[in-house]
Amino acid sequence: MHYRSGADAFRPVLRHEALLYDIVLIIGTSIFIALSAQIAINVPLSPVPITGQTFAVLLTGALLGSKRGVLAILLYLFEGISGLPVFAGAGYGLVKLTGPTGGYLIGFVPAAYIAGRLAERGWDRQIFKTFLIMSLGTLIIFMCGLYWLIRFTGPDYVLSMGLYPFIPGALIKIVLATILLPAGFKFLQSRKKESD
Repeated sequence: MHYRSGADAFRPVLRHEALLYDIVLIIGTSIFIALSAQIAINVPLSPVPITGQTFAVLLTGALLGSKRGVLAILLYLFEGISGLPVFAGAGYGLVKLTGPTGGYLIGFVPAAYIAGRLAERGWDRQIFKTFLIMSLGTLIIFMCGLYWLIRFTGPDYVLSMGLYPFIPGALIKIVLATILLPAGFKFLQSRKKESD
């Protein structure tokens, strides 16, 4: 049986149950992203911390698919600007979106969408294609983040403050997701077959 995304493996058939399932997934993954944001390491001389958010955002897109993934990210951003301490370092408020890290946060939306669309086409079932999903999503987040960050750092310092210190961590997250996603999808399929 073909599933559009990993989360569809257990999605109920009845419409009202499927809607409830989607709502729980979206809320649950927004909480997962918020918890991942609290794994934060400050980078000397940079306003941007290293966090677990990128990993969580790309997994959210790939597992939930493009629509639910984007909704989960938008809910997470709404939680943060509404005053819940869900951003890195328990941060919150609209100032986080308009401050130096705002571009990265906004970049989560297109990154989750692209990861979800590619996963819906089966790219999350193979290691090489999963690597491409995670790499492309990471690139989108960096591009959005650097485009916004340059307003605060100027062109001479934007790469040293917003890109170079984050490359090793980004590579680790990409490799980890590349291993986990295809294995996780196979596990979900096997569990679904057992329950049918």
